Amino acid sequence: MTADTAPTQRFRTIWISDVHLGTRGCKADFLLDFLKNTESDTLYLVGDIVDGWRLRRSWYWPQAHNDVVQKILRKARKGTRVVFIPGNHDEFVRGYADHNFGDIEVACQTVHETADGRRLLVLHGDSFDGVVKYAKWLAHLGDWAYTLALALNNWLNLVRRRMGLPYWSLSAYLKHKVKNAVQFIDDYEQTIADEARRQGVDGVVCGHIHHAEMRDVGGVLYANDGDWVESCTALVEDAEGHLEVLRWLDHAMATPVAALPAPKSVSPTTKERECAYSSFRMLGFLKSMVWSARSTH
Repeated sequence: MTADTAPTQRFRTIWISDVHLGTRGCKADFLLDFLKNTESDTLYLVGDIVDGWRLRRSWYWPQAHNDVVQKILRKARKGTRVVFIPGNHDEFVRGYADHNFGDIEVACQTVHETADGRRLLVLHGDSFDGVVKYAKWLAHLGDWAYTLALALNNWLNLVRRRMGLPYWSLSAYLKHKVKNAVQFIDDYEQTIADEARRQGVDGVVCGHIHHAEMRDVGGVLYANDGDWVESCTALVEDAEGHLEVLRWLDHAMATPVAALPAPKSVSPTTKERECAYSSFRMLGFLKSMVWSARSTH
């Protein structure tokens, strides 16, 4: 049986963010492996799924990125509730809040209730980042520097893999070593926890800063689901309401994506053809939205 028909892990809820489809740093193969081997009742896409900033400058969309979109659409079609909460990199979708695209709900933020009754605010988190909010030009400059670090990271890990060494994130290492970055993360966590407290919920799930974490902040649960350009992490909830940060690289490095067997060639079913058509339409719509946003900048 394939991973699609017999998922290795089932969860009540999955949260992923900061995928950055449309960039070379996106680890689409690892994400596709994750999506194939997990199932959930609800899947939250917590922002920066598509990198509109990068796509406005140059269009980069390999087949692996299209496969991720198609897989998410297939999950929605098969009954998974998929909620897309746009971030700053895919802010062009925010104008479509409270609408559905291919069975995917779009919302600026929402509240999720866990199996054990806790209420969690779900949002991307960029509105609590002063740089993004008040100095967008600086955010774009930081994005350029971050992209450079990711490119160096890819080359470094090619060498490490040939030497038989495990994956290691240069950008994550620098982030944790630079004092100002550490302080920024702490300030961000405190500020976003304050917002959850203000809204009267038990906790918050967010993304944005590419740093997976789950901890108590003054009586409020702070959970960041991480990213899919550095750490390949997701936040998951089991049937009892227990939350955990799942680090997919720990699974993937045990069975490298490149070593996974190629899928067997089979005739597509009607539903698969419908999903492929939906993916084609979604990609066309995505292009039009990105280029429309580009023309207004």
